[in-house]
Amino acid sequence: MTRSYTPPRFLFSPHLETIYPALLRRVSLQPYTRERITTPDDDFLDLDWLTQGSDKLVIISHGLEGNTTRAYIKGMARVFFSKGYDVLAWNYRGCSEEMNRQLRFYHSGATDDLNVVTDYAIDQKKYKALYLIGFSLGGNITLKYLGEKTPRPEVRKAVAISVPMDLQTSCEKISRPSNWIYANRFLRSLKKKVQTKAARMPGLDVSGIDRIKTLQQFDDRYTAPLHGFSNAIDYYTRCSSIHFVNNIDIPTLIINTLNDPFLSPECFPDAQLKDHRHVQLEILLRGGHVGFAQFNKNGLYWSEQRALSFIDGQ
Repeated sequence: MTRSYTPPRFLFSPHLETIYPALLRRVSLQPYTRERITTPDDDFLDLDWLTQGSDKLVIISHGLEGNTTRAYIKGMARVFFSKGYDVLAWNYRGCSEEMNRQLRFYHSGATDDLNVVTDYAIDQKKYKALYLIGFSLGGNITLKYLGEKTPRPEVRKAVAISVPMDLQTSCEKISRPSNWIYANRFLRSLKKKVQTKAARMPGLDVSGIDRIKTLQQFDDRYTAPLHGFSNAIDYYTRCSSIHFVNNIDIPTLIINTLNDPFLSPECFPDAQLKDHRHVQLEILLRGGHVGFAQFNKNGLYWSEQRALSFIDGQ
């Protein structure tokens, strides 16, 4: 299904649509209340809450090398909080400005941690209705989580935005010379994180890390072996949400844009999802990657309005 989004005139290229919101958007939001919870393997996750006594909770998952302070997370949190929902934005392992305790980090298929977060919200916080929203890598985690096994009945709906549903071809797309600015930024951040952890864990070998020039090489050397995969291709194959979406059985909205510099053609499985009873794929011509900028009195971006309309009533 194709929907219409028209960006502001000065955002006339996919790169401007992607970079402007990431670097220049400012979102006014009350401070989060942080809570640290322990994972089953004795690590921790930092959860950032906005609460007002609601029994409805929106859980927001960020993208690669992101965190809960990013404008796209805060913008989505603000709109749902203003409509009476409690909001939980969670930081992946190693993404909350403090290195996690275990050798592992996070990755595109780390549904075990999302499961910990949702179970905690249901069992400890007693929320009666949960709604999941994921951006980019977080969108892939969200879709994989929903398709791996039937979620608990409290999980009602989900929205996934700018999702690299096929990880291998998306990695190849972002690694093209025209997308060097993105790949280099991610790679630099990931290398730094590994080096920081290696300083605390001598068993983590960082010799030759400077010779790693692509994201796939990084995934071959670190992401795959640290998380139980044989190599990058095995990791991409086993974690791509495109292999799990057929099994999703709650109302789910996927929003991907054709001019997204991160997404390969395989990330638009229109034919695969055309007759799906629960999953709705909306393909936009414009929007960039996690873009969707709008200038209006309420300060909402198109993606925030669309997610709210889907979750709050459709």
